[in-house]
Amino acid sequence: MAPIWLLGCILFPFAAGMLLCLLHLRSYRLLTGLMLPVILLTSLFCWAAILFCPADGAEVIRFAPNLVLLLRLDGLGRFFVGIVATLWPLTALYAVSYMRREQHPGMFFGFFTASYGATLGVAAAGNLFTMYCFYELLTLTTVPLVLQPMTRAARKATRMYFLYSIGGAAFAFAAMVFLISSGADGAFGAGGLLGAHPYGENITYLFWLFGFLGFGVKAALFPLHAWLPKAAVAPTPVTALLHAVAVVKAGAFAVIRLTYGCFGADLLRGSRAQTVALMLAAVTIVYGSAAALKETNFKRRLAYSTVANLSYILFGALLLTPAGIAAALLHMAAHACIKITSFFAAGAVRHETGRESVYELDGLGKRMPVTFVCFTVSAFALTGLPPFNGFVSKWYLLTAAAEAGGVAWVGAGALLLSALLTAIYMLTACRRAWFPDKNANLSALSGVHEAEWQMLLPMLVLTVGMLACGVFAEPILAAVRAIAAGL
Repeated sequence: MAPIWLLGCILFPFAAGMLLCLLHLRSYRLLTGLMLPVILLTSLFCWAAILFCPADGAEVIRFAPNLVLLLRLDGLGRFFVGIVATLWPLTALYAVSYMRREQHPGMFFGFFTASYGATLGVAAAGNLFTMYCFYELLTLTTVPLVLQPMTRAARKATRMYFLYSIGGAAFAFAAMVFLISSGADGAFGAGGLLGAHPYGENITYLFWLFGFLGFGVKAALFPLHAWLPKAAVAPTPVTALLHAVAVVKAGAFAVIRLTYGCFGADLLRGSRAQTVALMLAAVTIVYGSAAALKETNFKRRLAYSTVANLSYILFGALLLTPAGIAAALLHMAAHACIKITSFFAAGAVRHETGRESVYELDGLGKRMPVTFVCFTVSAFALTGLPPFNGFVSKWYLLTAAAEAGGVAWVGAGALLLSALLTAIYMLTACRRAWFPDKNANLSALSGVHEAEWQMLLPMLVLTVGMLACGVFAEPILAAVRAIAAGL
């Protein structure tokens, strides 16, 4: 039952999405009426798989003795599938209202649905070869989503995203070839697949860094991050997925798989490669936060914030300690919820007012109170204020860094500096919305109103989730600790 169930979770949305693209439906109601049930059914299948599928691997196709398409849901895979299956339907509902005024809705909803299947394939992959295949499929299904507006800026952003992704794929491919040639071609294993250095320490560390940088492209690691802010030209449902759920989280997830499931934490701990990677993550945290502070475009400010927060996850994972990986997973879930809410709010502002600059938010809090209450809560959570989920994840990242010591103290300093910068760039937007400048032209807001319920409901659900996961964090913390112990 397990292979059929997992295959259904992956193939059903992918096939349905490709069919929506081919049908060229002119009726928007029919298009969304077909898309929404597919997304909801897929999420139900996913939660059934999380709860009932055994952890045994299921071989789907054997291309060669050491190239096997293998599906398996271990603790880490279930965790990622749970995040994706929870947030994708909320984004789909939001998109129903948002995309009504946009061009090419058929192409959007087709690839939006297909990319759901590709993301689930990354999460359910049982070995590196399978994950790599679905990882590249995710690139191919999300490229049209970035291109969707068909503007000059969208074409430029798409070209950059594609080129960066292909470059990253080449580095990740080199790491995969190294592992296969070393005989480490089996399923992801606790403690990794390499018991020693097959070609010497330096070669092992070099190819791990190749894989880290390759998968780090989608995780927006500095200096490989430039594609992510450019991709903010895409429709908000796309940027919400790119920045909170699908692409960037798939990059961080792949780094964790490569590090813990293939090379092994024990093999990398204390090495120069670990130091280099930790320093890159720390630099990215500070750079992303500083760039967000400087950025005036609302969505691009949130995009640079994503650059920083993804490296929070990488930093925790790269500590190579149980406390570090548990904190990284905790922040992966927290950031997904926080950032998708922030982008939903920014999208609602653009959808209803056409405003895209932080300096144009003056007075909107009174005209769009639900939107900006949700955004303000997300700003508090991202800053790390209690009792929200961002406080919990950042607290455990800092304590994990303090326990690790050594070069991790540099990262801890980066986290604290980033928290200060985050407070400035997020709360500045809140201040303008609720307490406008004296010279602001508030008369221009006379016709502004809240977005439709399809856009408000996902924001409200996620806002409640941010509070609930902060107040009742213990069950989630127990779950991520159990996953960390299994790695």
